[in-house]
Amino acid sequence: MKDIKTLGELKQSGYLSKSIKDELRDNLRSKIKSGKPVFEGVHGFENTVIPELERAILSRHNINLLGLRGQAKTRLARKMIELLDEYMPIVSGSEINDDPLHPISRYAKDVILEKGDATPIEWIHRSERFFEKLATPDVTVADLIGDVDPIKAANLKLSYADDRVIHFGMIPRANRCIFVINELPDLQARIQVALFNILQEGDIQIRGFKVRMPLDMQFVFTANPEDYTNRGSIVTPLKDRIGSQILTHYPESIAIARTITHQEAKLDKLQTDAVYVPSLAKDLLEQISFEARESEYIDAKSGVSARMSITAYENLLSTAERRCLLSDADATTVRLSDFIGVIPAITGKVELVYEGEQEGAAVVAQHLLGDAIHTFFPAFFPKIEKLERDANSSPYADLLEWFFAETGFELLDDASDEEYRKQLDAVKPLEELIQKYQPNFPEEDKYFLKEFLLWGLVEYDKLSKDRVAVGYQFKDLYSNYINKL
Repeated sequence: MKDIKTLGELKQSGYLSKSIKDELRDNLRSKIKSGKPVFEGVHGFENTVIPELERAILSRHNINLLGLRGQAKTRLARKMIELLDEYMPIVSGSEINDDPLHPISRYAKDVILEKGDATPIEWIHRSERFFEKLATPDVTVADLIGDVDPIKAANLKLSYADDRVIHFGMIPRANRCIFVINELPDLQARIQVALFNILQEGDIQIRGFKVRMPLDMQFVFTANPEDYTNRGSIVTPLKDRIGSQILTHYPESIAIARTITHQEAKLDKLQTDAVYVPSLAKDLLEQISFEARESEYIDAKSGVSARMSITAYENLLSTAERRCLLSDADATTVRLSDFIGVIPAITGKVELVYEGEQEGAAVVAQHLLGDAIHTFFPAFFPKIEKLERDANSSPYADLLEWFFAETGFELLDDASDEEYRKQLDAVKPLEELIQKYQPNFPEEDKYFLKEFLLWGLVEYDKLSKDRVAVGYQFKDLYSNYINKL
């Protein structure tokens, strides 16, 4: 079809025009029938959001994706490009992508009237049929719809009453395309009103002109829940004109969250080759986000973006990589103490409530790591009850006795792998507990599990842990109390 260069050739080819909503609908039908994935790369929405989105497309609806930050709303909108035809013909030189068989602009109609079947046409790729605008308070009607251009009027010697002096805004220029407005509630109410006719009747009004232009568009809006933003809302008549409102959500399981993080993290081969990440470390990292969404210190209405886990994972590998470089080693394994490096990725991505502000963002981030360890610990080792009748019968008695006899045990941040293993191997009861309760644990992950056991006992108030300048110091809980006294 790309070899067709004129209107006459297009007619002879048997090409049939269709609206963008029918185009999306037909291509979606074909994909569903063939069993091909429609929104590939979007995980966790297979049984919730994606079926609703498919139903909206089949219904030819304009769509509002409503959800907290970091829930792949824009990603879903961009994926809709793949449901468009690969190429689309337009009248050559048209500002608003005029369909050669059904022109709507004065320019296209005049060219076709003058040149007839010799009218030149162009083909545009589907990647060029996606327009996106972030709603900000400074957006104007002129930006979106258009305005009278006095320079054009002067150059063409036309009066302002002539529709040829109109300068089209983003929406008319996105004719026959997908147009996304992100964060719709941030758009001022008077600007939202300007969208009424476009959504319902296809009319645009500019400076008193009532230009009958049946624009052919697929609108997709994204918004955070109104009770969170407090910066504005979607006016009711506009809501009424949006066909489907679809609620997005965060990953519902650690496995899905891990898949998203692995897919989105920006890592190079040097990092992935040099740093081995135990499976438990990956799970702990994702659990931090799950803990944050339930934390009393964090505003639940603001949400905890999936970007937090992604950037935290990048920081985790970079922390291990830096340690590897300092010790002049070729490879290393992530340690639990490396999680100190993920705190900067957490502090900037959570909205704290008053209690959280009092604690401080960095302290809250450490609490979240502790909560994640606390949640996972019973899945690997015997549960620790708050009140134990006989401490000597505890499975951890020998380990606690070892720390009672020692003056202090330190794990340094930048210790080489050899020193790190030597330190953990010196604590004999650690190995005995792992052999007893996790005998089949992967060999390459056992040192991480040993450290996890220590941190877990801290979270269950069996050991104390203090941050020193260059690492962590673990002590017997009661001797620590005695020293403080």
